[in-house]
Amino acid sequence: MFSAVVFDLDGVIADTAHLHFLAWRSVAQGIGITIDERFNEELKGISRMDSLQRILRHGGKEGEFTDRQCLALAGKKNDLYVQSLASLTQAAMLPGIREVLAEIRAANVKIGLASVSLNAPVILHALGILGAFDFCADASRILCSKPDPEIFLAACAGLNVRPEEAIGIEDAAAGVEAINAACMLSVGIGPGLSHAALQLHSTRELTWKCLTDFWASRSALERN
Repeated sequence: MFSAVVFDLDGVIADTAHLHFLAWRSVAQGIGITIDERFNEELKGISRMDSLQRILRHGGKEGEFTDRQCLALAGKKNDLYVQSLASLTQAAMLPGIREVLAEIRAANVKIGLASVSLNAPVILHALGILGAFDFCADASRILCSKPDPEIFLAACAGLNVRPEEAIGIEDAAAGVEAINAACMLSVGIGPGLSHAALQLHSTRELTWKCLTDFWASRSALERN
């Protein structure tokens, strides 16, 4: 049996991706750059500063802003995003997540969070599930953004489990790459994640039975 399940937050536990998009779009418009929701897919799973650099590169403005100006732009984005979180309710939790968290807890398997969002505790509190997690990796201490495995390794260390004994769940390509690089078993939620060991269409398919069957099948393959 696996020892832990480590979740990403945005797009896996809660539907907050659109709030990120609206905040980034506003900041981008202020400096003459246009982004759409398709481009926003490229920002999933990566840090705020890395997201800003991708936006600047997209708009042909890379290198035009000082470090201080970049920090100000990232801060403005965060302010807009945090303001939007005031309207966040438990209804923003994705289908099946509350149930699978309860099932994992009932099986005495540890639950961790590996989100690059600095607002993760605020979001989990708003959703009423902060207490469901045994350990949340501190995004402010992470030096390398996904697809680097650092945050997933930090989550495993905080849970006191070996990465090889854990399952990671992501909705972004960079996040799945990070899970794989950490030597965890990866579950991808949504399209375009064929590099995940298990790809699901939505969180509705994410159940305790799904996870245990997945682990058993992979273990059987390794034995053979």
